Amino acid sequence: MPITRRPVPALTVAAMAAAALLAGVYPGAAAPATPDSVAAQSPAPGATYVYRVPGGVARAEQLQRLGFDILEDRAGDDLFVLGGSETAGELRAAGFAPRVDQTLPAVSWTPPARSGQAPSLDASVAEETYYGGYRTVNAQYAHLDQVARAHADLATVVDYGDSWRKTRGSGGYDLKAVCVTKRNAGDCALNPNAPKPRLFVMGQLHAREITTGDMAYRWIDHLVQNYGTDAQVTALLDSTEVWVVPIANPDGVDIVQRGGGRPYLQRKNGNNSNGPSCGTTGGSSQVGIDLNRNTDSGYGVGSSTQPCSETYRGPAANSEPETKALQSLWRSLYRDRRGTGTAAPAPADTTGMVISMHSYSNLVLFPWGFNSAVRSGNDASLRAMGRQMASLAGGWRYGQPGEVLYNAGGATDDWVYDDLGVASFVWEIGGSSGSCSGFTPAYSCQAGTFWPKIKSMLTYAGTKTARPYGT
Repeated sequence: MPITRRPVPALTVAAMAAAALLAGVYPGAAAPATPDSVAAQSPAPGATYVYRVPGGVARAEQLQRLGFDILEDRAGDDLFVLGGSETAGELRAAGFAPRVDQTLPAVSWTPPARSGQAPSLDASVAEETYYGGYRTVNAQYAHLDQVARAHADLATVVDYGDSWRKTRGSGGYDLKAVCVTKRNAGDCALNPNAPKPRLFVMGQLHAREITTGDMAYRWIDHLVQNYGTDAQVTALLDSTEVWVVPIANPDGVDIVQRGGGRPYLQRKNGNNSNGPSCGTTGGSSQVGIDLNRNTDSGYGVGSSTQPCSETYRGPAANSEPETKALQSLWRSLYRDRRGTGTAAPAPADTTGMVISMHSYSNLVLFPWGFNSAVRSGNDASLRAMGRQMASLAGGWRYGQPGEVLYNAGGATDDWVYDDLGVASFVWEIGGSSGSCSGFTPAYSCQAGTFWPKIKSMLTYAGTKTARPYGT
């Protein structure tokens, strides 16, 4: 499948430009040194660069191991790295030949009023938003509670664990999901032998991918507001449990939403125990552990051992409370239907599907992510569904991660299929160019650009949940 690169505009990834330092710590007044590869450009205070790395695909694992922040984008054999002015020299020292693809200036952003879980989440609390309309963690959780109160026959909120900060008594959040279905006896119970198949949808595992939380919010409203009037929604909720985790990494999102005048695009969770000094020296330095490199499925592939790296996999597989809580939730929702070994298939009557929404690059991905040379036992079915999802999105690319991006292990979609045999997908929402691309598109992009595609894709996923591997 041919892969083409579209230039990344400064505006759409603009908030990413402020990801130089942890919230409250910023560069001094002096402008960053101009990278050698773009000596003609005038450096700007607070600027961040997207570097094009020729031939990076062949050495993607080395780039990640060295701690570079590789964007989920690819042009032929070239990859793209986010960093400060010093990153060009670091890439050259590692044997690469980077050139600047885009300069991303700093932007302004007013933070929300509260950080941490609000003491009251009822309807009397004004909804918190940031960056033009994106909901804070408090607002997302208030929404879950409000939906459950207003639609008690359809929605049930489940607390499935605690974030890292909460386990340490340093603020933090509950981990929350909502189960939406036409309630009958036995529905929404934490029992893998449930009477209905289950579609699971997750957003903001990577905190800076803010489109995904908004898509989860809209999906919940679409279901509860249209049951009984929309034939597709009614059929889905009569026959299927739909589980939604709008924010899988609330500590990380809390950092994102509190970024102040220069938003911090936090990818990882809030665990600072392995690198407490991360985030104070600029560049790609960042506290936390990448929750999409932390599982024991392919652990260690395409990730870093450096605590300040964007892809730091953690001190051990499954080390993080957010990872463990998700795994416990999935095991309580799905039966284990797959044998051992990468080629072992789950049987044709396996039920369930898990969708993890990420951004960006307009991709549909499926296992195995740790090695594209290895096909899963259900590859034909996963590939066929991936092709249909990509078509509904208007022509996205689809495939195993190594086929369209680069190999990476420790991801949640690999774990779900590996451990349980459940059909599992990652959607990378948003393009590399245009007014609605990048990690931080204008909020106005959500309703008109992304939601129509994601609604169609999720509706399709619902139709396949009862028998994804069947004919």
